[in-house]
Amino acid sequence: MADLDDLREGTNFGLGIDKEGQSFHVKGAENLPWGMKDRLSRIFNPKSGKTVMLAFDHGFIMGPTSGLERIDLSIVPLIEYADCLMCTRGILRSVIPANTTKPVCLRSDAGTSVLTELNDNVLIDIEDAIRLNASAMAVMLAIGEAAHEAKTVANLYKAVDGASRYGIPVMGVTAVGKQMARDARYFGLASRICAENGANIVKTYYCEGFEKVVAACPVPVVIAGGKKLPEKEALELCYKAINDGAAGVDMGRNVFQSDSPVAMIQAVHAVVHQGITPEQGYEMYLDLAK
Repeated sequence: MADLDDLREGTNFGLGIDKEGQSFHVKGAENLPWGMKDRLSRIFNPKSGKTVMLAFDHGFIMGPTSGLERIDLSIVPLIEYADCLMCTRGILRSVIPANTTKPVCLRSDAGTSVLTELNDNVLIDIEDAIRLNASAMAVMLAIGEAAHEAKTVANLYKAVDGASRYGIPVMGVTAVGKQMARDARYFGLASRICAENGANIVKTYYCEGFEKVVAACPVPVVIAGGKKLPEKEALELCYKAINDGAAGVDMGRNVFQSDSPVAMIQAVHAVVHQGITPEQGYEMYLDLAK
């Protein structure tokens, strides 16, 4: 009869534990139910533990912003190189091919636009996330903005309440108010509040002291790409964030506004999953761009 070590070598007992005793590859997910783990495993590569999310949900507040005028031309060719797609339900239904096998992190709140005061958002119906086969739901939090903080925190915990019934993870997205400092103290506070209110993933910004933000957050932290940077700088951002503990990147404008978006997302993918340097990534970008 096989001993316990042999059994461990052949199975993980359904607990996400391998023969070396390593835990499930997504931070903070060891005690989640099977459906949650399954969806998180679609988003985070089981080999690297990381993810490259392609964000193109900008239109829900910005409309047809630069690079997103034609989703069918700018985004659809990039899908095969992303680990996860972050978009709105309208774009998903109208433009993204239904035979796409990539997991979707569904933007699940909506409200004010860039023409008005941002962050006064409400949630979409949880049943729509189910109908769209979402692997995660994304909800924005306006931590530090007196007018909207409580409402957006309530949006998060209501999304968690609904999504948990169906085994769908929720990503808390930390918004940055005009008066808020972009530093580790603020992002650490905002990220921890997301996790404390039930978020399974946190999306925030990279900053000096980012390793402290990650260490204090019990769930995976994915960085936002932010405004468009020169390609080499964007790759340096990815590299530093991963080295400081990020579980991945959620790149939008730094990919689809690049001079060669297909080359750029492949270079980002190599930096995140293969650990190549920004210099190697930039050389890769230039070669592919040819």
